[in-house]
Order: sequence, then structure tokens, then C-alpha cells
Amino acid sequence: MSTDTPDSRAAPVRVVFVTGPSGAGRSTAINALEDLGFEAIDNLPLSLLPRLLEGPPPERPMALGTDARNRDYSANALVGAVEGLSQAGGYAPDLLYLDCAPDVLQRRYSETRRRHPLAPDADPANGIATELALLGPVRARASILIDTSTLTPHDLRAEITRLFAPDSAGRLVVTVTSFSYRRGLPTGADLVFDCRFLKNPHWDPALRAEDGRNPDVQRYIAQDPRFDAFRRQVFEMADLLLPAFLEEGKSHLTLAFGCTGGQHRSVAMAEILETHLAEAGWQVSKRHREVEQRRTSQRPTDAQI
Repeated sequence: MSTDTPDSRAAPVRVVFVTGPSGAGRSTAINALEDLGFEAIDNLPLSLLPRLLEGPPPERPMALGTDARNRDYSANALVGAVEGLSQAGGYAPDLLYLDCAPDVLQRRYSETRRRHPLAPDADPANGIATELALLGPVRARASILIDTSTLTPHDLRAEITRLFAPDSAGRLVVTVTSFSYRRGLPTGADLVFDCRFLKNPHWDPALRAEDGRNPDVQRYIAQDPRFDAFRRQVFEMADLLLPAFLEEGKSHLTLAFGCTGGQHRSVAMAEILETHLAEAGWQVSKRHREVEQRRTSQRPTDAQI
């Protein structure tokens, strides 16, 4: 029998706990992690976790799926398990929470005609509300949060690959996103910058239908006398904080820019910061929530194809 312990390994063993409300995409995430080389175990009762990890150290990173359907599920127990594993040494645990808007979960259940596990004999909305309340403490302590409300299974797999591919271990993965304040703050944003004070291209008829990826839109915004100072201070803040977050052990950071419609100013600033961070060597991706929503709504339906 091997006497090795996780502490004797050159690198800590990565253990990703995957959770979130039913219908948010946990199975898709688990399968994606398994395809990346993780040893995946879904619906793991937390009481079995010590037995799972007490033997020889695992040779592969692990992905452990757990949710409110497990018989001994407890939000506090899950948070405690993650914290305990972190303190034990030799492990690098992450708590991945897949979030989703209640109305989207309701629609998914309606489309599949499945019963909600926490309300099998009632309206799925009752089960969704119960489960979200139960998962509140877990969501608050998540180290990585992905909002799947607007993601297809393919999009979610791509996001999992970006975050958990082998070359991302031990690195800070940065997401820069834009959004509209009318639709609320993006879920999981760590730092939020309000761009509504900048000159608005919406009032220029030639630019109204464009978005902040257009160089003409960016030049228009740059004419605002406050733009240069704002851009410079955002760059300085990012350059200061990102190395500190990496040193602290954070694995994922989301920086969000908001404006009124989420089409022009916020998109332009997200594009500009993404370019700056990529040139500085950070692993960074960008997402434009409202632009992507508009593009999705303009796709032809099955009846139009």
C-alpha cells in the first residue's frame, strides 16, 4: 500500500465541487470536466468524501458533483468540506456554482416537462424557489460562478474548457464583460465600472445601430474629455489588483462595465480593457451580454429556416 499523501506531491491535487440549482447545467459541466481529464463523480454524498480521499492520492484532478437531491445534502456541510479540504494541505479545491435565473429554470422545466426534484407533485416554480433558498450560502461562498441563463450547452462546455483546461491551473482567468443597467448587474461580477457618464453614441443616428466594437463608436466615446482619465485609472486599478488576486489564490475574476443599454459605452470599455490585459499576458476573455442577446434574438427560428 502506498504511503504517499497529498502533501508529498509536487503540486496540489485540484478538486472541483460542482453545484447549483437543478436545470442550471451541472451534468453538462461534469461531463465537460471529465473530457478534460478530471476524474468525475456525480451525486456524491458528502458523508463519503473523507473515505474517497483517505487512500492513496488521486493521480488526476477530481470533479465532484453534488446538489440538493443528495440524501445528506447540507449547504453548510458543503462549504465546510471545501474549507476543510483547503486547510488540509495538498489539495486545491474550487467551489463551482452554476447559477441561473428562476424564470429561465422555469422555462427549461416547461420545455422538458420534467418534475422538479424538490416539488415532484407541485409547480416547478415552488421547487425552484425552495432550492435557490437552500443554496444561498453555497452561492455566496463560490470561488467560481457561471451564470448559465443565456448559455447553450455548447457555450457552457466552452466556458468550462476555458476555465479548467490543464494550462489554466494555478493561473488567474479573467473575464471582461459588458451589460445594461436596465437588465441588472451580471451574476458573479467582482468589479463593476459604471460608464453612463461618458458621451453616448446612441444619440448619433449614424452610430445608434452599431455597438462598442465598432472603431467609430470607440472614437466617438474617446472624444469625451473624461475618457482618457477614466481609461487610465481603470488600467492602473487592473494592473494593481490582478497580481494581488493571483497571489491571494483567486482562480477567476470578472470585471464588468455597464451603461444604459449595454451596446455602446460599456462594450467599448470592455474591448479596450480586454486588449490591454491580453497584451500584458493575462488569460482573458470577453463577453458582451446585451450584444449577444440581441444577436441570439435575431437568429432565424426553425420555422424560418
